[in-house]
Amino acid sequence: MAGGCKVDFDAVARQLGYRFNDTCILVRALTHGSALAEKNAGESYQRLEFLGDRVLGLVIADMLIEAFPKADEGALARRFNALVRRETCAGIARSLDLGRHILLGPGENRSGGRQKKAILGDVCEAVIGAIFRDGGFEPARAFIDRNWRDLMMVPDRPRRDAKTKLQEWAQGHGLGLPEYEVTGQDGPDHAPVFTVRVAVEGYEPAAAQGRSRRAGEQAAAAAWLTALGLWREDEENNG
Repeated sequence: MAGGCKVDFDAVARQLGYRFNDTCILVRALTHGSALAEKNAGESYQRLEFLGDRVLGLVIADMLIEAFPKADEGALARRFNALVRRETCAGIARSLDLGRHILLGPGENRSGGRQKKAILGDVCEAVIGAIFRDGGFEPARAFIDRNWRDLMMVPDRPRRDAKTKLQEWAQGHGLGLPEYEVTGQDGPDHAPVFTVRVAVEGYEPAAAQGRSRRAGEQAAAAAWLTALGLWREDEENNG
């Protein structure tokens, strides 16, 4: 298999708590674009990721409505955004040890693709899409409930705005406004990933990624503040 990885269907079934009837769809959910040696040689996880993202959003929204009957729309939205963000999906993928099963091209494998947040988050969503296609809504919902329920019940608090904090810090130290620059864009059209660089006069710049320019700017600001010990990961708001 590409990248020296072979899918162990029994191990994946144990980790997911779901056994696929059609193992081909599972292979597709675990296949990164770099593993496709030539055009039309197969299909990557992108289409299943697109589907899984929507299934995840629907299930999480319904779980929140059920779990927090007195919460207003703003509180529900904060919880929702935290639960469906790439970092959360990547964390779920790590907890399930999905990285070792991802099919990667040799170059991506050598560069540490199995540990990359973007790839892990995408594969997590693709697996949800694959479960939905293979077994229907209820198995997909059960998978999400098992893996997101505890995270959903963490006490809510308004998330801080990294860009605002960075701007206030810079102005408070007599510096100019932080300057943001999009330095790259990757991923499919339906789910682009923007790389954004932020620079503050007199300090080393920082860069980070997000699924929109705004999210990338927030992530870059958080990365810059983190480097100076002014930000914690649990404060981050990737928009």
